[in-house]
Amino acid sequence: MSAVLVLTACTQTPHQKGNDTPKFTDAPFSALPAWASDRHADAIPALIRSCPPMEKLGVKGFGSADIWQTICADARSLPAGDDIGARAFFERRFSPVAVTGMEGAQGLVTGYFEPELQGSRKRHGRFNVPLHLRPQDLVSVDLGQFGNQFKGKRIAGRVVLGRLVPYHNRNQIERGALNGKRLELAWVNNAADAFFLHIQGSGRIRLRDGSIMRVGYAGTNGQPYTAIGRELIARGAITRERMSMQAIRKWISANPTAGGKLMGTNKSYVFFRSLTGPGPIGAQGVALTPERSIAIDRKFFPLGLPVWLDTVLPDGMSTPYRRLMVAQDTGSAIKGAVRADVFWGPGARAAKIAGSMKSPGRYWFLRPRNVAPRS
Repeated sequence: MSAVLVLTACTQTPHQKGNDTPKFTDAPFSALPAWASDRHADAIPALIRSCPPMEKLGVKGFGSADIWQTICADARSLPAGDDIGARAFFERRFSPVAVTGMEGAQGLVTGYFEPELQGSRKRHGRFNVPLHLRPQDLVSVDLGQFGNQFKGKRIAGRVVLGRLVPYHNRNQIERGALNGKRLELAWVNNAADAFFLHIQGSGRIRLRDGSIMRVGYAGTNGQPYTAIGRELIARGAITRERMSMQAIRKWISANPTAGGKLMGTNKSYVFFRSLTGPGPIGAQGVALTPERSIAIDRKFFPLGLPVWLDTVLPDGMSTPYRRLMVAQDTGSAIKGAVRADVFWGPGARAAKIAGSMKSPGRYWFLRPRNVAPRS
């Protein structure tokens, strides 16, 4: 995961549209709104980052390893910045497939970003909120291995007297359930910042000496996710129309005691690892590219495929936002056949857009040519 989640994670339950079933329909490139207007070359580096796992194993239902080896070799041969060549490459190698879900072709598009927190490698003064490494006793189980009826479902817990039991929830961990196990990766100075870092799944920690430490998702305690934005709407604290990440943070800041209890209603807790490289790592295991990486529900779709996204910006004017992405991430709140989360990268602009994005949108997956649509 990244992922993985901003506004959606704040306002929606992770089970919405969870039983959705996609319908695939072949479409021409001319059906993709503003297809010719994108800078297609900007999507090539993101696609190439996804190539190694697909060249090794292929993409189930969307091309064998041999097919992807040919596609990726072609992509690597393209001159940097050649938009005409890149567009021709995608049209030559892929065919668009329109996606329709239970509620039609239109779904929800949100955004996430890479936040920056103030922190320290050691507990010191105001730096007293820990970010934890993944505990050794955390067991993650892919239930799909036990039967097709459980495909796409996972649980996590710990073994006690030979039985798998739920792992410590957020409140238990914050009260010291992991103390003494040397799992503190870093310490930050704000509990709300740490909470939203859990929602994002990755971020930057600016240390006391000015250096940057990047952290990424390493696992979750498997406890149920509660969207605190929905809680605030239900309480009448914030209207649905005004709901955004910024509105939630403002409310927590103005109500620190109640805000702490509010965050505690979300029992889910994320563990982190230190990262190196060009960017945060998505669920596919590759570095994410701002405005070219997208999170989808991999219960229905595999990671690594190019995706043409048609949505609007949260700028009050519904400005069209149409571009070629690569499905490289997922998240606990990203559920449904037509559901997407755009990675906006680091910085204030990214935070502003991601924090308020809850746009209608639709998309087309690009599948390799001569590969029959997956049923």
